[in-house]
Amino acid sequence: MTVHDTQNPESREDALAAAVDAVRGGDLIVLPTDTVYGIGADAFTPDAVAALLEAKGRGRDTPPPVLIGDHAVLLALAADVPDYVEDLTEELWPGALTLILTAQRSLTWDLGETRGTVALRMPDDEIALDLLRRTGPLAVSSANRHGRPAALSVLDAATQLGDAVEIYLDGGQARIGESSTIVDTTVTPAEIVREGAISKERIIEVVGDIFTAADTESSDEGPSDDGETSEAETSDAESTETSPDGAQSTAGAPADADRPAEPGAADPTNADPTNDASALPAPSTSVLDLPGEPEPAPDVTDAGVQEPTAETPLDGVGGQTPAPTSEPAAGEAGSESTPG
Repeated sequence: MTVHDTQNPESREDALAAAVDAVRGGDLIVLPTDTVYGIGADAFTPDAVAALLEAKGRGRDTPPPVLIGDHAVLLALAADVPDYVEDLTEELWPGALTLILTAQRSLTWDLGETRGTVALRMPDDEIALDLLRRTGPLAVSSANRHGRPAALSVLDAATQLGDAVEIYLDGGQARIGESSTIVDTTVTPAEIVREGAISKERIIEVVGDIFTAADTESSDEGPSDDGETSEAETSDAESTETSPDGAQSTAGAPADADRPAEPGAADPTNADPTNDASALPAPSTSVLDLPGEPEPAPDVTDAGVQEPTAETPLDGVGGQTPAPTSEPAAGEAGSESTPG
């Protein structure tokens, strides 16, 4: 366990070099960020990530977020990125905003039970960014034991983590001292998993209200001309464990595989027939609008014998004509989807 001062320009280079060597050797480091101090490991070294979780006293069900040192790295680590993410990162990165995204399926890493997602952030700290550009993406969580307050200084971190960490980088008191805001972009509409240093209002100011579902036509108006429906998804509950930036990886379901879609999702097999007016015949064309009975011939009426009535379209089906007031069951238009 060694503490290096990064506030002194004369010792900064040696401090960063020692941290880089530790990361490449599979060891753990503690680094300053703009929000709180973080404990970090090479994101692509599974044993190092496992050691990070053990040092914090956490399991694989709470995988760490990943810090990056450049905007371009996001596209190398994430897939199916929503359009608004570019505007968010352009305006609020580096900064205290963590974005939960769908991870690239080709990545050879093991952060724990992420279920296909990754939480990414670019911290607004000179030392952290310099280090990340040398090491590449780091798995980083708050530098504290699970359940205890996040470290705001290198002393706080060392007191809790001790010899489990090889290199401590001292960058002074954490500037913000508050966790990052976490936004889950793998669901529609987007969700704030935890409010932190960046407010919801600030995010809406940048990209509009991405947290409210778009208005859709009333179900009694039927589907649109192109047959498309609005898209909605749900996400698994997120952990409230603080990360170095206050971030916590979703440890959630893959955005398009393990999360059950809500009724009304774009997949036509998930359509809810009870909400689809097109499943019911229009009143003017209902098969239950039966033709009226003809008036009996005068000579038959006078004889007291009534001629049989004209056969309706439903006579002879099942041996019984349904009552005019009965309606087709909603389920006849299609089966109700089940979460899958």
